[in-house]
Amino acid sequence: MKILLLAAMVGHILCGITDCLFAYGPKGKVDLTTLNDYDKAYKSFEGMSLKNIMFGMLLGVLALTMSVFGYIGLADWMSDFSTVCATIMYIAAIVYFLPIVSHHVFCGTVEWFFVRMGRSKEASEAVAEFFKKTAVTMYAGYIGLLVFAVTFFIAVVSGQTDLPRWVCVFNTLPLFIILLPTKLPAKGNIAGTVMFLGLLFVG
Repeated sequence: MKILLLAAMVGHILCGITDCLFAYGPKGKVDLTTLNDYDKAYKSFEGMSLKNIMFGMLLGVLALTMSVFGYIGLADWMSDFSTVCATIMYIAAIVYFLPIVSHHVFCGTVEWFFVRMGRSKEASEAVAEFFKKTAVTMYAGYIGLLVFAVTFFIAVVSGQTDLPRWVCVFNTLPLFIILLPTKLPAKGNIAGTVMFLGLLFVG
């Protein structure tokens, strides 16, 4: 079990690195939502490295694959206490993993093609349309993660497991809410890293 938690923690750290590769360039922070504002996108993506974007896509797939083992491991562990919670967590983990990997690759693809095509207006319009039409993968993935986090939180805080109730803080949802007001990058992956790190110590 600890090996799975460790793998998930490392996976979130690596995925956080890929988020930074996508989100920062020589001109500072890059935001895919700026694709709707061509002038802003043209400037913010200036100097972005195609190699870094490609590396981010490939590393992200590996990182997310590593992290899902931790979620599956927690669902398996939960089966000793609540079959219902375990089943929900199993399903939620898969619903999270499959779409979020696709979304990660799509984000990298959008950036790669925009930069590769010279940051032209036509490229901006094309990749912006592609990003909007594939955004369903992001929503599906985050819904899966939210269901997993809420189920895990309720199970721990209600005393259904053998963990102390205070361990409910080592959960993506409350950790992300704490991080939300900050300007830290890769907030979701920081929350995931802290969650699995905390569970490693208390488990």
